[in-house]
Amino acid sequence: MPIDLDHAREVFAASRDLTVGLEEEFALLDPRTHDLVPRFEHLRDAAATEDPHLHAQIAGELISSELEIVSGPGQDLQDALARQRDLRRRLFAHAARHEVALGATGTHPWADYREQPNIDTEHYRRVVEGLGYVARRNNTFSMHVHVGVRDAERAVRVCDRLRPVLPLLLAVSANSPYVDGQFANLHTARTQTFTKSFPRCGVPEAYGSWEAYRRYIDLLIRTGSIVEYTQVWWSVRPHFAYGTVEVRICDAQMTAGESDDLARLIVACVAQAMRDEDDGRPLDVPTGALIEENMWRAIRFGLEGEMLDLDAGTTFPATEIVPRLAAWTAPVRAELGIDLVNPAERGGNGAQRQWREQAAGADLRAVYAGTVQQTARSYGMEVPA
Repeated sequence: MPIDLDHAREVFAASRDLTVGLEEEFALLDPRTHDLVPRFEHLRDAAATEDPHLHAQIAGELISSELEIVSGPGQDLQDALARQRDLRRRLFAHAARHEVALGATGTHPWADYREQPNIDTEHYRRVVEGLGYVARRNNTFSMHVHVGVRDAERAVRVCDRLRPVLPLLLAVSANSPYVDGQFANLHTARTQTFTKSFPRCGVPEAYGSWEAYRRYIDLLIRTGSIVEYTQVWWSVRPHFAYGTVEVRICDAQMTAGESDDLARLIVACVAQAMRDEDDGRPLDVPTGALIEENMWRAIRFGLEGEMLDLDAGTTFPATEIVPRLAAWTAPVRAELGIDLVNPAERGGNGAQRQWREQAAGADLRAVYAGTVQQTARSYGMEVPA
């Protein structure tokens, strides 16, 4: 579909603040070996008759061994969470009926990307043909959160305000310490594989206005750089079809509780950025180089390291990220009734828990088997040990 920038502005003009949509990607697995299995088309087609509601809310991703569930537009955060919980339950029951297990980490530990078939859609054929190895190599799983923002100008400026927050959200969500059959000595190998490889991906520049952002997109269109807006893969972007700010930085989360907690944190950050914008709070625009330093720290160390305080020019322990974000977002959270959970209360994030298993002597397959069990149990299911 051609990109209509005038229509995009109209979509934002009609949007309503703080609607919420959630998107989660799962790996499709053999329940005994935990190998990736190309079963997306089978599960999708079976759902059409077995569970039409689920069928309407599942989508394909790049590879046939991946499936995404989308909440659709919730009236608010609580509505979106309720929708997504229902979809997760339906998905896990549906997959179990068809002898498929589900993985919820940012990467699969040992799958060979060269053996993964891509789904056959016009969009993904274009992605693979256009990006070659970069696309084929991207066997990753993530979580995206959409928040409604009225007015395209506000949406662009909210994205600008979220730029320095993105590495902090990434560190909290880190859940992919392995790739290519090895522990990568990273906490989010997904980010290194996807975000650092795809074009128009990662932390965008600060555009300052809708007109500046429009000029950028228009240039991409005129030069044949993109033919679909979804070829702009920035880790935060104004979404033209939904009238939302979409946060795309995070790894898929291992458990239902972690997914819900991360959604609450992201919605609180977007809502506070909106409030700061509406209140006219000055916006300091940190350089991309400093934000990229924090991106690397999040990729490499997750919540185990230190992050740069871009205002003070010092460092702080990554364990303070959630308390700091909680303090910043306190005004809107009080109004919206959003409580935040520090990952330390759950024994750390997914990457930390997996690193501890590896340090205790578990091999990579055993560590991943444990994550699959944790994921299933958090959704009220069991898979073979």
